[in-house]
Amino acid sequence: MTAFSALQPKKVLFIATRQIGDVLVTTPLILKARELWPDAEFHFLGYRGKLDMLKGNPDITHTIETSDRPKIKEYLSLFFKLFQRYDLAVVTQPSDRAYLYGLVAARQRVGVLGGHPQGNTKQDKPKTSKSDRQNAWKKAISLYTVDVDYFAQHVITEKLRLLEMFYRRPQDLFDKPIAVTAPAGDPIAPSIASQLQSSYVVVHPGPLTAYKRWPLTYWQTLLTWIVRQGYQVVLSASPAKQDLQLNHDILSLLDDSTRQKVIDTAGLLTIPQAGTLIRGALAYVGVDTSITHLAAACNTPTIALFGPTPPSNFGPWPNGFIGAQPYQLRARSQTVGNVTILQGPGECVPCRKAGCEDHASSRSECLDQLDPIQVIEALQSAIKK
Repeated sequence: MTAFSALQPKKVLFIATRQIGDVLVTTPLILKARELWPDAEFHFLGYRGKLDMLKGNPDITHTIETSDRPKIKEYLSLFFKLFQRYDLAVVTQPSDRAYLYGLVAARQRVGVLGGHPQGNTKQDKPKTSKSDRQNAWKKAISLYTVDVDYFAQHVITEKLRLLEMFYRRPQDLFDKPIAVTAPAGDPIAPSIASQLQSSYVVVHPGPLTAYKRWPLTYWQTLLTWIVRQGYQVVLSASPAKQDLQLNHDILSLLDDSTRQKVIDTAGLLTIPQAGTLIRGALAYVGVDTSITHLAAACNTPTIALFGPTPPSNFGPWPNGFIGAQPYQLRARSQTVGNVTILQGPGECVPCRKAGCEDHASSRSECLDQLDPIQVIEALQSAIKK
């Protein structure tokens, strides 16, 4: 049983030193913390260029950016900027660096502890004695810690549980609708906005890593179907070279009449602009990546294509869901609220490895076997709703 704490911090620092998706999934935690401490001042520390998901967030007074690979001079500057300025640090990633920032910044800390599981069931996981040893010092400097479960515990539940000790009844954390706060939208450039029709579908093919990719010809089939239904397609992508190339390769497969109904916004939109675009869409289709989480947060009907990643851990949260776990570990199709998650076949799904060869450039057979017809049927159902 967790000991209840009546701590009433005046200043709280949230720490999320990873990718933009990791920043977005902290927003339900921030909302719950605001309910607990309505008069507290909240700051947020994250990597430079990764905090756009917090644009316009009414609960964050100040953001602090740092490099993902800071030099000694930057470390020292950050040390003096943070040193004991906060009553509480909420460490939302298990990295050593995030905990060191929390140690420097605050008098008290709560944080997430990680491990290194393999396999797709709890029985498959190895003993984590090494992780336990690595985590010992983090537990020693923290009021409370939450263990990661990469298969059974959703990442948003993981973050919310950091507040368990501040509730007399920890189950109260999950008895009301839980929402992800999307960033405030920015106007889309007139060169893009002028091309938009009233009915369009946003498609985001590019993941951060190759093993989360869906085959090129499948995207060709999907885009062709969307256009033949009378809808426009808006292709989205980050400015990363591989994402720009992926969109180019998809476009090269389309016939001329289909291509004319596709707008390629690859690399042209900021995160707040992408939010504006997605809010106006009939539906969104994307792979396991941060923009798919943004689409769900914008309350747009969202079709998410999942391969090795367990949706029970990192599926886009259906806004307004009440409870700690929206998803099953394995299901070819599951719809909760505005989100439909599709998975390929196979008893190994989801493995939580980096594809079948377990490296960033690997293919994933489960995604190769996720038939375009299954995606089309899910999209058709979402549009009808």
